[in-house]
Amino acid sequence: MTDQERPGAGVRARLPYVPITARPAFRLPGDARVAVWTIVNVEAWSPERPMPRAVLPPPMGRMLTPDIPNWAWHEYGMRVGFWRFVEVLAARGLKASFAVNGSAIDTYPQACAAARDAGWDFVGHGFEQRPMHDVTDQADAIRRTIEAITAFTGKPPRGWESPGLTETDETIDRLAEAGIDYVCDWCLDDQPVRLAASGRSILSVPYTVELNDVVVHAVQGHSSDELMKRGIAQFDRLHRDGATAPRIMAISIHPYLTGVPHRIGYLEELYDHILGHDGVVHWTGAEICDWFAAEERRLGL
Repeated sequence: MTDQERPGAGVRARLPYVPITARPAFRLPGDARVAVWTIVNVEAWSPERPMPRAVLPPPMGRMLTPDIPNWAWHEYGMRVGFWRFVEVLAARGLKASFAVNGSAIDTYPQACAAARDAGWDFVGHGFEQRPMHDVTDQADAIRRTIEAITAFTGKPPRGWESPGLTETDETIDRLAEAGIDYVCDWCLDDQPVRLAASGRSILSVPYTVELNDVVVHAVQGHSSDELMKRGIAQFDRLHRDGATAPRIMAISIHPYLTGVPHRIGYLEELYDHILGHDGVVHWTGAEICDWFAAEERRLGL
C-alpha cells in the first residue's frame, strides 16, 4: 500500500504548513484582538441504539437498549438545559452558532425555533449523531441535513460540524460539492485556514476540543467549574497574543452538560469575564467566515 492509498494520506495535502508568525497582517474590526464564538450543539439520540456517550456504565458490563438512564441524561438537556443557554446568551446580547443534526429539527422543533428566532447561525451537524465513517452515503446525509435546515430556516447552512468531529478522506469534498462554506472539524489553528476541496476551497474556522464541555466534563470528568477556569485562561492568553495577530476563540457547549444547574452559573462567569474586556468581537461562525473572506480580498490573497 502506498502512502496515497492509506486512509488519511490526503489530509496534509489539503493545507500547507504556515506558522502563525508568517501570515499576512489580518485585522479584526476596530483592531480587536479576539473574535469569540459560541457553538451550541443539539443532537437527536435514538433510544433504540447505543448512546453516543454515557454518564453511567452499562450494568454487569452489558450494553442494553433502550438505555434509559443515559438517554434521559441527554434528554434533560433538551427539556431544560437548552433553555438556560437561550436565557444566558440573550441576557448578554450574544448569538450562537447552532450545530444541529438534521433529524433533530423534527425531534426538537421548539428548541430549533428558539434558535432560529434568536438569529443563531445554523450549522449542519450530520443528519444523525453517528461518525461519518459509519455513514454509507455521505453525500446523501449531507444533502438531507442541508434540506432539513433550509426548509426550517428558509436558507441553507453555511457551516458544518461533523458528529464527533469525524471525517473520512471524502468528507471535505462532499461538503464542498454541497456548497458548505466553512467547517469546524479541524482544530489546528487560532486563525481560519483554507482547506483544498473538490473544485474549490473550504474555510476551517477555529473550533476546539479542549474548551469543549464533552472533553472537559464527559471525557475528562473535571469539576463543574473547569470549563470556566479553562475558558478564562484561554481567553486571557489569546487576548494577549491578539496584540500582534488576531485570534479566534471557540466555546463549544451541549445542553446536557453545561446546561445543568451545577454548571450553568460558571458559563455565565466565563461570558462576564470576556465581556469585561475591550478588543473583543462576539461573532457567529458565518460572521467569522465573512470577515476572513473580506480580509483575503483586502490583502489580495
